[in-house]
Parts: sequence; structure tokens; C-alpha cells
Amino acid sequence: MSLTSKLKSFIKKQVTTNEDSHPSPIEENISHELFNGEPAVAKFKHEQYRSNPQEDQETIDKIDKEYFEDVDPSLYELEKLPEVLNLEQVDDDRTRLRRQLQAVSKKVSEVVLQNHLAYAAELQRVMELQKTLQLASIICKNGRGQLAEASTTFTRTSLHLLANVRKRQQLHALLKSLRTIKTLQRTDMRLREMMEEEDYYGAIQLCLECQKAAITLKHYKCISELSSKLQDTLELIEEHLDIALSKTCSLFDVAHYEKVQMAYTLLGKRQTAVDQLHLHFTSAIQNAAFQIVLGYVELCSPSSDRQFNRLQYSDLCKHVTIESFTPCLRDLCKSLWGVMRSYYNTIRWHEEHDNLDTVQIDEDSSDTDSMNTVYIKQKLEHGLGRIWQDIQQKVRTYILGIDLSAFKLEEFIQFLDTVNRMIDIGEDFCDSKSEHLQDSLKQQSLNYFKNHHRAKMDELRMFLENEGWELCPVKSSFHIQHLVEFKFMKQTSPKKISANKNSNNKLADQSDSPIKRCKYFEEYSGNSSPFDIQTDTDYQEDVFAGVGDDNSGEEHSDSDSDVPDELKQDYIDELTGETHSRPGRRRYSRSRSYQKHVSIVTNTSLNVFRVIGKYIQMMRLLKPIAFDVMTCMAQLFDFYMYSVFIFFGTELSSMDERQINNRLRSTLQRIHDSLIDDVHEVDNMEDPQHTEHREKIAAPHLSPIVDLNNPQKRFGLPERIVAAESLVFLGEQMEFLQPHLEAIIPQNKKAFLQQFYSQTVNMAAELRKPVYWTVSTNVINYDIILQHMAAVKWDIKEIMSQHNSYVDVLIQQFSDFNSYMSELCRHMPVPRATYDQVWDQILRLSARTFVEGYGNTKKCSIEGRALMQLDFQQYLKNVEKLIDLRPIPDREYVEGYIKAYYFPENQLEAWLPEHREYSIKQLLVLVNAVDHLNRKARQRLVNMVEDMDKNSRR
Repeated sequence: MSLTSKLKSFIKKQVTTNEDSHPSPIEENISHELFNGEPAVAKFKHEQYRSNPQEDQETIDKIDKEYFEDVDPSLYELEKLPEVLNLEQVDDDRTRLRRQLQAVSKKVSEVVLQNHLAYAAELQRVMELQKTLQLASIICKNGRGQLAEASTTFTRTSLHLLANVRKRQQLHALLKSLRTIKTLQRTDMRLREMMEEEDYYGAIQLCLECQKAAITLKHYKCISELSSKLQDTLELIEEHLDIALSKTCSLFDVAHYEKVQMAYTLLGKRQTAVDQLHLHFTSAIQNAAFQIVLGYVELCSPSSDRQFNRLQYSDLCKHVTIESFTPCLRDLCKSLWGVMRSYYNTIRWHEEHDNLDTVQIDEDSSDTDSMNTVYIKQKLEHGLGRIWQDIQQKVRTYILGIDLSAFKLEEFIQFLDTVNRMIDIGEDFCDSKSEHLQDSLKQQSLNYFKNHHRAKMDELRMFLENEGWELCPVKSSFHIQHLVEFKFMKQTSPKKISANKNSNNKLADQSDSPIKRCKYFEEYSGNSSPFDIQTDTDYQEDVFAGVGDDNSGEEHSDSDSDVPDELKQDYIDELTGETHSRPGRRRYSRSRSYQKHVSIVTNTSLNVFRVIGKYIQMMRLLKPIAFDVMTCMAQLFDFYMYSVFIFFGTELSSMDERQINNRLRSTLQRIHDSLIDDVHEVDNMEDPQHTEHREKIAAPHLSPIVDLNNPQKRFGLPERIVAAESLVFLGEQMEFLQPHLEAIIPQNKKAFLQQFYSQTVNMAAELRKPVYWTVSTNVINYDIILQHMAAVKWDIKEIMSQHNSYVDVLIQQFSDFNSYMSELCRHMPVPRATYDQVWDQILRLSARTFVEGYGNTKKCSIEGRALMQLDFQQYLKNVEKLIDLRPIPDREYVEGYIKAYYFPENQLEAWLPEHREYSIKQLLVLVNAVDHLNRKARQRLVNMVEDMDKNSRR
């Protein structure tokens, strides 16, 4: 309820209630105050004298705290009234407030009286201040009057003079400003001249000074246009500076780059410069790669109307021809090498330059310069990987652009050498393994090598089927290192490779520089590049023997009448495929000479040597597929070895197969199962059976020109010697290559290499036995000897002093064959191992013939056994004179059979089970021929031999 409503309600209520009653106390007091002669204040003063101090203090303490704040007391008391007013309550409030007012007034009066002296003193100070102000006003009035008089007399003239002087000074300043403006207007031409002179530092410095001068003259309206022009000129200088910076990406020049860096330092944009430099390097890589490939595509493209420059780089690479692929790759790598060399020189420049700057920087700018140096260093180091990734991607795209299956092996090796050199440079550049480039190279190499090896295997089969097994006239000192395919082995060896690795590790450990020293960039610091190294295609092989090349020191034949016709024929050069006449016939001594070490090579084995050399080059250049190449190289040796066996060693009978040891038999069986295709007729190339045997190759057939059944040529003994000994020589050269192969193939694949050498290469010499066995069995007519022995009576009663004629017949055949061997030595080198192997087999067969002849004897006396002993001793005596082979093979075999005749029963019974080398028939004949045995003992021994035969058949 509002205050007005409360009052109206109160008044209305009082009027209604007290119309006829006495006046209220309020009305009575109002009438006393308003109409009586005594005022209210007087009454208030009269009432206050009746109060005491203690009551007054209690009254003041009871005053509401709101009265001590900035409030309206009347309004405050009225708002406190309740909604329903009570007269008595209101009167009590009025009395209370009056009492409080009285107490407060008394208190104030007492305080005023206490501070009366201070009040009087302050009032005195105010009066004195008033007097001082009046005096100051008079002084100011007098001064103004005097100043007005001075201005009238002389000040105006002096001030006019000063104004003229000031005006002259302003005109001089204006003239100076106009001259500066004129100079600024003429600066544009000078700036352009400095940019043409590539004096970017001076141009920027002059432009910045002009801008500072323009700022001081900015109050002139013409300066605004000039300032804008200077800003445009500065931006133009920065554009030219950016172009100059981009030129360093392709050809780094120290002086030029130093000018550019000084200009960017003056601009305070060194960080911006290094960021921009990386963009330019990326652009340089793209432009260089595209322009090189585009040039070759346009040069070799038959259609000149096609616009190749609009193609993407990946599409452009697909248009490179096979003929131009290698030179284009070489030029591409040269161009990208130039970019990497420029980046490397840039890093070296910053490394040296920033080291100098850190010493010469001021204290105020040390923090900023240090931050710039750290930023540039980090940016350049991170940029190494980025630059190489871009280059690697360009080379990878180019490599995968076309199919390289039509490449010759020499061309593909050159391609591998170039790409591997690029990979080495990348590792030297930023320690990158170039996984993407390695994968693409591996992909192309596997595709190429798979087809190439198949073609080489077919080529080897063709060589073998057309091989006449004639001696290729190479020098007696021939070694695979003399071939051009193995020229790389004269420059590198396993020890050198490991030594180079150790030296590289030491150089890496000793390098304390934050930017490592790279061997390629240190070696090719000039205009040369690693890709300028060309393969020495003019290298001439000196492997074929000429006249006088025999180093035996013995006399040479002056006539070629005794030279076989096959040695007079032309030969085929495996490198070119052309036919050439012999560079000279190698003549051998007329005296018999069996050489311990001899180089016997055929056209086919020489071709195998060349292919192996190229394969090893591929293994060196492409480590990821080194094991695959090694496997294929092993197949070359396996196929050659198996071909020699099926040509010359498969004529063994079931009895003769014992000449092949188990290891050799296992090796030949493994080669047959893994490499030889038994499917001979496949009409459809898409036939499923053909697909299954595609990785295998059909066994070759012996050339018709090789006659292995001619007794005059001793059943092809010269051809057999050339075949077997060329295989042995091939194995010896493979053993020489073993350390090089171990250094190339992965560590986890060396077990295969060891197995290949132990199970295959080492078995090459064992193949002599089956190859020469046919000669050994046919060159001597053992049947005639057996017939002569069968005609001899061994049950004689007297001891003979003359040996039988069959010994002379056998020795004569030995003599004839020995003469043939001596004659053969004049026409071709016969290794000592061949001589020993052939005679070892002949003598062993002769020993078997002796035992077989003695075993066919039905009756034999003691004198007959003595004759057998005499015949065999005569045989040994002549053999020792005729044949240079010690000890005589199987001598104990024959002597033991003869001496067993004299054994007593018990010794013979113990001897029989211990000598299973004799046949059952021979043992039975021996037991039946012993005449000092009774019938019972003989029958018991016969039964024992028969039991031995039964047990052996189980």
C-alpha cells in the first residue's frame, strides 16, 4: 500500500472515530506550535535541558544505522509505517525521534564548542588569503598595461623580422626536399641497371633508402605515388631475386649464391629464401626429367605431328624406344645428379657461411640470427630426403615405363649399373635405401631375367646339340679372368669389398660435421659426373692361342700334317656369332707329355663361362635377386654336367653302373628331376602339360658328327677327354668364383651355395669314370684274352718256366693303346688325371679278366696255380714298364684269388665270407679246384658259398 493511501486511511479512521471526542495529542501539539506564541524550537531547547548525558548516549546508540547513510530520513520513517496505522504507535515513534534529535543536536553543539579555536584560526587564514589575491590582481593589471605599451613601441617590428627568417629557412628545406624528390624519381633507372648487373644487394639497399626518404617526405602529395612505385620496384627486385635463386638449382655458383643470400639477409627473409629454394629444387627436378625424356621421345619418334609436350611424365616415359632407353637413362641420371650436387653444395655453403655468421653477429640480433641459422639447418637436412624422394620417383617412373625383355644382356647390365650407381648416390646423399627404386628394379630384373635365362638355357641346349667336342684353342694359361665378362673381378675382390665397407664405416664415424661428407660429391666436385664412366667396349680378349704360345718349353712341330682336321677348322665367336679362322694353331710336343694342370675348353663351355660372368655382374648390381641369379647359374652348370653324362656316360651296363658312386648318382638324379623335361612332344604351347614343364628343358641330343663307336678313334676318346675335362675345368673355375659368390648372396642363402658346391661342383671330377668307362671296356679285347685263357691247361704236373701267350696278347693291346695315347698327346693336351683314370679302369678290368679266366678253370693243379702266378707276375712286370701308374690297381685282387688255392681248410673257410668282391661262380670254382680238401670239407664249403649267395639275394 502506498504512503498516500496509508495517510488517507489513517485520517478517515480518526475522523470517524473521534468526531465528538477531544482533540488528539498531535492536533494539540500542532496548535501549540502553530498558534501559540512559543516556537517549537524553543520548546525543543527547553526540553533538552531536562536530559542528562547518559541518557543522551543511550539514545544516540539506539538510532538506526540508516540515518548515518545518505538517505532521506522523512521518507525512511514514512516507509516504515505499517499498512494499518496506530495512533499511539505513531506518537511513540514521534517522541522517540524527537528525543534522538535532541540528543544528537546537543552532541553536535558540544563538538562545535570543543573545536572553536581551530575554527577561528582557519577563518583568519581565509581572510589573509583574500588580501593576497587582491594584491595579485593589482599586479597583473599593471603588467598587462606595461605589455600593451611595449607591443605598441618595438615588439611587432622584431617579430616581423623573425618571421621572414623563419620563412627563408622553410624555403631552404623545401628546396632540399624538392631535390630529394627529383633524385627519387631518377632512382628507378639505376635500380633496373643494378638488377641487370645482378647487384641485388645494392639494389635492395638503394630501394630501402629511397623508401625511408619517401617516408620523411610523405606530407607531399607527389610522394604517395612515388612510394607506391618504389614498393612495386622492390617487389620486382624480389621477383628477379627469386629467379636468380632458382638458377642455383641446376648449376651452383658460389659467388652468385652469396649475392642472393646477402640480398635476402638485407630483406630479412632468409627463412623465406630457404623455403622458396626447396620449391625451386622440386620444380628443377620435374623440369629436368621431363625435358630429357621429351627430347629423346621427339628425337626417336616417327610421328613429328604429335605434341608430346602435353603428355604427363609417366605417359611420356612409355614412348621411349628400346634403342634410346639406355642413353636417355644416362642423361636423365646426369641431369638429376646435377640437381643433387647443387643441393649438396648449397648445404656446404650454408654450413661454412653460418659458422662465420655465428661469430660475427651482434648482441641485439643474436637471437634472430640464431633462430634463422637453426631453421635453415633443419630445413636443409630435412630437404635431403625430400629431394631424393622426388628424384627416386622420377627414375622409378622411367624404369617402369617400358618392357625391357628385348634388351641384350650386356645392355641390361649397363642399365643395372646405371641404376645401382644412382641408388648408391642416393644412399651417399641422404642415407636412403631407395626401397621404391629397389623394388622397381627388382621387378624389371625378375621379368627380364626369367625370360633371358630361359633363352640362355635353350641356347645352351643348342650349343650342346651342335657341339663337336673339339678343343677350343685357348692359351695354356687361360683363366676366366681373361674374359671380358670377368674384367670387373680384376678391380674388385671379396677382400677389397670388405675393406671398402670398413673404410666407409671409419669415414662415417670420423665425420664430426653436422652435414656428412659424401664420397661421390667429393670425388666428382667439378663438371664430371659418376655417369660419365663408360664400359670399356674396346677391351680385346687375349685368350686364344697362337703360334708359339705353348709354354711347355719343348720343341714344337713344324708341320701340321699330324694335326687333326677338327683343330684346323674355323671357330665361332660367342660374343658376335661370327665365324673366324684360327688365330694360330697351338702345337704340342711330339714327345709324350701328360700335363697336371691344363685348360681344356670347348665352344660350349666358353659360352657358359661368358654367361656366368654376366650373371655374376647382375648379382653384383642387383643384390635383391642375387640368389635367383645364383640358382639360374647353378642350372647352367647342372645342365652342362648332365649333358656330358648322357652323351658319354650312359653306356654303362647294369654291372658297370657300380662305377658311379652314390653321391654322383644322387646328383644326376636330382638334376634330372628338377631340370630335365621328359615331355618331348607338345604340339600346343598352351597345353597344361607344357605349362607344368615350362620351367624345365628337354635333354639335348648328341651331335651326329660325334662318332663314339669308331674303334680307330678309340670310341671317341678325344671327344670324351674334351667333354670330361672341360667339365672339370668348369668346376675348377666355379671353385675359384666361390668366395666372390659368397660375398654377394644373402647370408641366409649361403647354405644353398655350400650344398651346390659339395653336391654338384665337387662331383664333376667323378664323372670321368662313367665317361671313360666305355673306352676302357672296348679299347682292350677282353673276350680274346678270356678265349686264350680258356685254351690253357691248368692241370699240368710240372712247373712251367714260360708264361702263357695270352699275357703277350694283352700287353700288346696295352702297347697299342699307349702308342695311341702318346700320339694323341701331340695333337691335344691330355691331363694327367685323364691318363691315370683311363689306365686305372683298364687295369682294373684286366684284373677282373684274370680272375674271370682263372674262375672258368674246371681243373687246376698246384703246378697250374704256379703258372697262374707266373703269368700274372709277367703281366705286372710289363705293365710297370709300359704304364706310369703306381700302385697297380687291383693287384691284390688277383693275387689273393690265386693264393687262396693254397689255404688250408680252416683258413679258406674264414677267407670266403670276407671276400665278397668275387662272384659266387668264382668262389665255387676255387673251392672245387682245391685238391687238398676231402669230399666232405669241399661239400661243406660249397654249401657255405651257396648260402652266401642266397643271403645276398634276399
